[in-house]
Amino acid sequence: MSVLVVGLSHRSAPVPLLERVSVSGDDLVKLLHETGDSPHVAEAVIVSTCNRVEVYAVVDKFHGGVSRISELLSLHSGVPLDDLSRHLYVHYEDRAIQHVFSVACGLESMVVGEGQILGQLRQAFRLAQDEGTIGRTLHDVLQRALRVGKRAHHETGIDKVGASLVSVGLEVASAHLGPLDAVRALVVGAGSMSGLAVATLARVGAREIIVANRTYERAVRLAESAQVPARAVELSRLEEALAEADLVVSCTGATGLVLTADQLQGLAGDGRRRFFLDLALPHDIDPAAVRALPDAALAGLDDLRTAQEAADAVGPEAIEAVRRIVADEVAAFLGAARAAAVAPTVVALRSKAAEVVDAELARLCGRLPDLDERARREIAHTVRRVVDKLLHAPTVRVKELASAPGGDTYAEALRRLFDLDPKAPEAVTRADITEGTES
Repeated sequence: MSVLVVGLSHRSAPVPLLERVSVSGDDLVKLLHETGDSPHVAEAVIVSTCNRVEVYAVVDKFHGGVSRISELLSLHSGVPLDDLSRHLYVHYEDRAIQHVFSVACGLESMVVGEGQILGQLRQAFRLAQDEGTIGRTLHDVLQRALRVGKRAHHETGIDKVGASLVSVGLEVASAHLGPLDAVRALVVGAGSMSGLAVATLARVGAREIIVANRTYERAVRLAESAQVPARAVELSRLEEALAEADLVVSCTGATGLVLTADQLQGLAGDGRRRFFLDLALPHDIDPAAVRALPDAALAGLDDLRTAQEAADAVGPEAIEAVRRIVADEVAAFLGAARAAAVAPTVVALRSKAAEVVDAELARLCGRLPDLDERARREIAHTVRRVVDKLLHAPTVRVKELASAPGGDTYAEALRRLFDLDPKAPEAVTRADITEGTES
């Protein structure tokens, strides 16, 4: 079984295509189960954000896994497979682990170093746990990835100097509106991105923040969290709030437009200069309707493709430091995984040796029935100690050798040299996985 990543992101696909492939809610759960139930797939986790859709899987066959996952992404999105395949990237085995760790550190994000991806990975991990599509392998990979991301942020500060997607968007808004401490801002939505928008607007001292959300109670809670004047409105009063706002930030999880031409046309002619920031996927705001408004501007995810600029702002030293951390962590993780993979073979070898010892001691006792109990114990102890000493060096050495690339060949050599039943290591592995899952 090997780890496989199949996905697309802001680096490989245009935003309209990402919008079509992006999944959430019940559709995400359905895709997760269909992937996990596919031939050649043993485990599955899906990360779906505004910037990427990636399937992490454990597969027994590379081509079979890639083909089925690609087909499912095509079926769920309605994008023809030939069109979708041009934008998909695939990582396998060691490269897959490196990619997941890089994603966790923010190296693959639209804005390099942003910390939101850790929460998104954690959310994907928990969903897979709740739905029963994750096993020991992806559990270990994602747990380690989350730790690597935290380590990179702590040791390099890349998440502090690298602006978040919201911050970059608000910088663009400031260029159009002027200092944001004079604006009245409307935030549409009450999810994690909206929370970040409210916090950032409060930090720059926005004159007032209005939060509109389908669930009014969540809008109230978010408004109450702001450190500047803020209030919540029901979504039915969205047009009134729009008329008051200089800056509109929309980041809902809706599948269709939230701010339509009908809602925006009433703003024409009121003389107010406005900026619209659409951070949703799919888009929340009708771009044609904004273009029709005088003194209005719009920035969407396509306009915030600032990975290179953010990288320059962060500094090449910080990024290089994070890359070194990723390389070190990948090497350590793979070495430990290879060493762990040989453990069932070692256990099977020792079990076989113990069976041989027990059988020979039983035969000896049958041939020498007059041996007293003390002699029996001494003989048994001596024989077991001899076997342990003989097995100690090869089993320790095979664990050391197994941690290097290609180390699985040493486990195979051990199985052949000692004529181990191929099913014996598998039985040890299954028992270990069952025990680990239950704990």
